Amino acid sequence: MKAFVVVLTLVLSGCAASTALPEYSLAPDFDLTDRSNRQVTRQDLEGQVWIADFIFTRCTGICPAMSANMAKLQNKLPKEVRLVSFSVDPDHDTPAVLSEYADRYNADSERWFFLTGSAGAIEQLSVGGFKLALDPTAGSEAEPITHSSRFVLVDQQGHIRGYYGNEDPEALDRLISDARNLL
Repeated sequence: MKAFVVVLTLVLSGCAASTALPEYSLAPDFDLTDRSNRQVTRQDLEGQVWIADFIFTRCTGICPAMSANMAKLQNKLPKEVRLVSFSVDPDHDTPAVLSEYADRYNADSERWFFLTGSAGAIEQLSVGGFKLALDPTAGSEAEPITHSSRFVLVDQQGHIRGYYGNEDPEALDRLISDARNLL
């Protein structure tokens, strides 16, 4: 019986470890402007689970689908989960432009932030902080700014806990499940 308990304990602890979310780096600090001209920092999100993505409003490539998927996440996740869309086109995406874009997706202004700042700050945030691709000079006509289409899950302590493909329905289901489990 003692051997059975030891084996069962090892099996159960192995299962728990295999389903635990990885803990990547700490989400980078930022101090950016949202669509209503208020400053938003990473510290404003402490104690909350949040999902980040990088988009721009003139994009006719992947960004509309990303924002539509964020809108679905807004509807499917508890209100405690925040959403943060960082603009990779800060010269064009002013707070007023971001506000109009957010309205297209029925974004809850208390829950879904659309943030802009200097081009250097956004590049450092995407590439240096979140470890996601961004190249404002190498795109196509539909998407003149090359950027990542991944969603990033961040926990209450500001640790990145997962990267999820935007175009994969199974990845989005995992994101929903993982975000709920972090709550």
